[in-house]
Amino acid sequence: MSIDAVSDALGWRPGKIIAVHLNYPARAAERGKAPRHASYFLKPVTSLAGSGTVGRPAGTELLGFEGEVALVIGSTARRVRPEDGWRHIGWVTAANDLGLYDLRYADAGSNTRSKGGDGYTPLGPRLIDASKVTPDGLRLRTWLDGRLVQDDTTADLLFPFAHLVADLSRVMTLEVGDVILTGTPAGASVAVPGQVVEVEVSSVTDPDVASGRLRTEVVATEPLAQWGSPAKVDAKTTADAYGGAATGSRLDPALRGRLEKVAVATLSAQLRSRGFESVSIDGVAPLAPGRRMVGTARTLRFIPYRKDLFAANGTGYNAQKRAIDTLGEGEVLVMEARGDATAGTLGDILALRALARGAAGIVTDGAVRDAAAVVGVGLPVYGGGRHPSVLGRRHVPWETDVTVACGGATVQVGDVIVGDDDGVIAIPAHLVEEVLAAAEEQERQEAFIAEQVRAGHSVDGLYPLAGDWKQRYLDLNGDR
Repeated sequence: MSIDAVSDALGWRPGKIIAVHLNYPARAAERGKAPRHASYFLKPVTSLAGSGTVGRPAGTELLGFEGEVALVIGSTARRVRPEDGWRHIGWVTAANDLGLYDLRYADAGSNTRSKGGDGYTPLGPRLIDASKVTPDGLRLRTWLDGRLVQDDTTADLLFPFAHLVADLSRVMTLEVGDVILTGTPAGASVAVPGQVVEVEVSSVTDPDVASGRLRTEVVATEPLAQWGSPAKVDAKTTADAYGGAATGSRLDPALRGRLEKVAVATLSAQLRSRGFESVSIDGVAPLAPGRRMVGTARTLRFIPYRKDLFAANGTGYNAQKRAIDTLGEGEVLVMEARGDATAGTLGDILALRALARGAAGIVTDGAVRDAAAVVGVGLPVYGGGRHPSVLGRRHVPWETDVTVACGGATVQVGDVIVGDDDGVIAIPAHLVEEVLAAAEEQERQEAFIAEQVRAGHSVDGLYPLAGDWKQRYLDLNGDR
């Protein structure tokens, strides 16, 4: 739908579109930060669209969607007070704040090119009279291919709608028809060609007062021209696009190098001493012993097979393929398959793709098929077993980058995954440096103890270190 057609259908053409970076507590938690003050960016009027299609240029990967409540100014606002801000809102409707994360780095927080593309601000399909609703009584929902992925209300926003109007009007005149995009809740993610995103705003108390569903289908379009900033993604960008917090970023190379030298058993002991008893991914073993694995977690969840759900979600470019196809350098894909190893959840083609993406490994509490070929790929893979069957026998690939339960362990995007021949553990990101330093010290002590045992000494008072033996260790190694 053309801009003019959208303007005619909705009854206005905005002079400006202003978007808020973060406003929902759940989204702030995903991002790992809660701003003290609202921050904004501008979207061009040429990004305006209605229901229809939006293009993802060939050669790009991360077209992000964000369901939002759009405010439409109904009367001019200049230097208004917060208590008067809502009076200047004429209508509310649904919006999809689309953005191409591949260009996010190019303009930093301004989002000029990443979120300014033609068609990247669908609105509608109907306007809700602001006098018929309350600003803290709206519900926002977003569906991806018919599956609800965002569901929140405006009851506890970081920055209420009236505050946004007052804040912006301190420095600029908000004119009739101007649009304010008010932020997105948790669950915003990525859509690929062939997928459909729908957004609806409604009254919490009266669901019949609603915008109707704003429908956007993603289609493939021609690649970006070669001049200007090229498309570029990395592990952190990918994690951000899929909704992960800042912990989803790539491991520091020095930290990774240290983790590669410490045994999983030692790390597990240090986690247990801190009360983290269920961090081992039980029931999995390396397909090829001797391959060390260290990386940050991305996740994939399978649900039990059901014919209709597999028909809708198990074929084509499904969640399993999308998860593999978006792995970043140094990431480990952790698959929750409910410990059911009677059907494959990974084969050699997808393992090869993960290797090409720079992944650090794959963990599944389900089975691996084509196991010999997977071993030949060279990627560290830990599985719950081997089975010749394809996943459609037992599993439906369902969702990516959510908290999963793999082998009895809770794994979140950004957790640090470490595997060796003893097994696999998931270390919460905020504990990595503390646990690693303690594990390194434990291994230094154990090396000293082993040396003394080889020399013929009794383990009494030596293992664990105590008394004179502990002092001798400290004299040799310093008081660490």
